[in-house]
Formats: sequence, C-alpha cells, structure tokens
Amino acid sequence: MAILVLLLCLLLASCGGGSNPSPGPSPTPTNPYTFTLSASGVSPKELTVPIGTRVLFLNQDARRHDMESDPHPEHTDCTEINSVGVLNTGQSHETGNLVTPKTCGFHDHDNPPPTTQAGNQWTGRIVIR
Repeated sequence: MAILVLLLCLLLASCGGGSNPSPGPSPTPTNPYTFTLSASGVSPKELTVPIGTRVLFLNQDARRHDMESDPHPEHTDCTEINSVGVLNTGQSHETGNLVTPKTCGFHDHDNPPPTTQAGNQWTGRIVIR
C-alpha cells in the first residue's frame, strides 16, 4: 500500500498539477550587425561587417517594409540582402551570408528612392570587408 501511495505522489508531482504555463514572449533576436527600421527611417545608415557575416533587419515601425538590394527595381547588387524581404511590424529577418568584399546599398522596395516621400529615409549601405 505504501508503494502505491508513493507512486501516486510521484505521478501527481511529475504532471505539474495539470496546468499549462503560458509561453513567455519571443526573445528579441541578437546580432551585433543590426539595422532597425522605425518611423524615422533606417538606423544606422551604414554598417561595416566582416566577410561571411549575416546582417539583421528589425522592423520597429508601425508599417511593413520590403527591404531589397539596390538598384531599384532590379535588386541585383547584393542578392543576399533580398532574403530579408517583407518585414511586418515586430518582425526581423537576416540577410544571407555576405561573402564578397564590396559595398551594398539597400532600400525599401515599397517606398524606393528617389521619391519625395522616401528621400533617403529607407535606404542604407553595408560595407563588407
């Protein structure tokens, strides 16, 4: 009988009382090479990164952005940037591995320069060394 009680106690303890804890918030992605998109634009405007690096784009703006490589509309200078693509509010995506030493421009495809509305607000550069 004592063994049965002990097994019952162990079973109840292992199932945690039947409640399902709420999942915590998703962790914020970390990458020392990060562009942040906000209502005021892209920050910083330029990053210098080592060869082989991935760069993170984090959208903290209230609207979506579609980040693509220059030039517009071909997006052919640094195709690794094109993997960032559409970022809804709160989303983040990384570029592919930047393996060729060069300077890569990028822009928001939905609001490309040079327009009066966009100016240089949604543009930036990645220097790969």
